[in-house]
Amino acid sequence: MNSNDSAVPDHDSAAPDHASVVTDHDSAAPHITRAMILAAGLGTRFKPWTDRHPKALAPVNGKSLLQRNIEYLQTAGIREVVVNVHHFAEQIIDALDDNKGWGSHVIISDETAAVLETGGGLFKARPFLESAPFVLMNVDILTDMDLSALIGDHFRHASAARNAGRPAPLATLAVTDRVTSRYFLFDRQDELCGWRNATTGQERISRPTDLPPAAWAFSGIHVIDPSIFPLIDRAGKFSMVDLYLDLAAGHSIRGYDHSRSKLIDVGKPESAELAARLFP
Repeated sequence: MNSNDSAVPDHDSAAPDHASVVTDHDSAAPHITRAMILAAGLGTRFKPWTDRHPKALAPVNGKSLLQRNIEYLQTAGIREVVVNVHHFAEQIIDALDDNKGWGSHVIISDETAAVLETGGGLFKARPFLESAPFVLMNVDILTDMDLSALIGDHFRHASAARNAGRPAPLATLAVTDRVTSRYFLFDRQDELCGWRNATTGQERISRPTDLPPAAWAFSGIHVIDPSIFPLIDRAGKFSMVDLYLDLAAGHSIRGYDHSRSKLIDVGKPESAELAARLFP
């Protein structure tokens, strides 16, 4: 599997040249075919596993987090995936090679020189993703959320906005009403307007609202329109949270509630034990 400073195919000389949205002629509904899995993190909370392995390969009932999420994306017809790597990168590359991408065409975005966080990692993979809307997700999230429903929600609101002469949403973020320490804030139209740290009380408001905003916990899964790329004025290492809060002042970024779904952030060894019970 080859890699260089941009997203590079594992075996082929170039990424597939077709757009990442296709239309089902029976339903006229668009489908996304490309995604990125963020797998470059150090996984410091997941020690001792991450002293010798990347968190992406941590097993849950015999399947790694990476395999599970590649297969999860396949449930929505997504089989072209870029994976960024940094910590024990070669182990991830070898696992993908040995298992033929678990049925998907996988491209490696090499961050071994420096981990770029969520936003910087996405921006580095821009050449693979900028042709059409795509899914972005964290490798350590496991859920049974209907991914096609999230994608459908994004496209419905995009279509409605365009029909009304407004710009389509830059992104739709999967959220739930679970208890956490940090929340995205949304107005009554489910538009992102700020962020809150419930532990410290810190808030960042992107734009004021007439009514108190609703606080929702982010699930680490997004549908993103490629029109976001020209709006990114950051470089190097940066967070998607900071980027969204910058852009929410003047652009539509929506929330999608999937609180009835199973969801777990496999951030610590004990959460892997719970994940094994939730995801056989």
